Amino acid sequence: MRTRITSLVALIAALGLPPAAGAPTVKVLVPGGFQVSTFASGLEHPTTMAWGPDQRLYVTEDTGNVVVTRSGSRKPVVVARGLRTPLGLAWLDDDLYVSERGRLSQYSLQGSSLVSRRTVLRGLPFGRHQQDNVVVGPDGRLYLGSGSTCDVCRERDRRSATVLSLRPDGSDLRIVARGLRNPFGLAFQPGTGRLYASVNGQDEIGTEAHPEPAESVVVVRQGAFYGWPRCWPSYRLRKLAGRCRGVTPPVAFLEPHSSADGIAFWRGDLFVALWGQYLSNRHGRRVVRIKLGPGGNAKRVTEFARGFEHPLALVVDRTGALLVADWGRGIIYRISRR
Repeated sequence: MRTRITSLVALIAALGLPPAAGAPTVKVLVPGGFQVSTFASGLEHPTTMAWGPDQRLYVTEDTGNVVVTRSGSRKPVVVARGLRTPLGLAWLDDDLYVSERGRLSQYSLQGSSLVSRRTVLRGLPFGRHQQDNVVVGPDGRLYLGSGSTCDVCRERDRRSATVLSLRPDGSDLRIVARGLRNPFGLAFQPGTGRLYASVNGQDEIGTEAHPEPAESVVVVRQGAFYGWPRCWPSYRLRKLAGRCRGVTPPVAFLEPHSSADGIAFWRGDLFVALWGQYLSNRHGRRVVRIKLGPGGNAKRVTEFARGFEHPLALVVDRTGALLVADWGRGIIYRISRR
């Protein structure tokens, strides 16, 4: 998602979404052999989800809350307040890490309560975008997406437009990869340890008839440069455009201006939530499935589910179903095999 704040306008800027006009569809449609149900409702702009060690589903809301919900719930329980546009959640043992605008916070779980909030990382750059998803790597380190402060510019802070890595106590902060305008979604591929990221591209390229650039998915490699702001993935050409010497190409080209956000591995494939545009159903507002080849590149990208208002976060539930949090409706949908 291209940023997030406590107002809708801020969220739009955060996602880097150009507004338009239109109306969303109402019914969520999935391929034959799958079914959709409502897992939980009553949320206010859910941004990310994570299962806790207590088997409860924790959800951030861009209003500044962390809530707990369960199957059939219509009223989530608030367990933490006062966060600055939280966009990421990750559990490491009994510690919950929450990415916020400009910082990373940590809570400890005691019984059914979150206690002992402390800031493990502060002073991170933010502006048009901010700090996005956070995940725990196979090496026990935390990995954090840090968006650019602008659409196109020369950043003053090297930590902007990057994926960062740090120890759980906040020490040993490293820049893993650069040139990522807004690396919102992060997920490690089971069995390979590859870190994938969804990336939102620039706003002012292309035309209405031929929109550019593509949103993309990359494999995050140590020391790699992914092109922003001088190089971008062309959706029409399905290759990089601009000044691209030394740039690592994406593994998947996605619909322009669709705001590629939450990602999750499910049933062997990578799924991406496309938030869409504010007041327009022209782009996004669906979940796509990416079939990956042995080398990690996309073999095929297809639409998997549509009919959302603004799908944002994805997570697999305890029964093996895919949960999709719709930011616009405040509903978590459950998609499962029939």
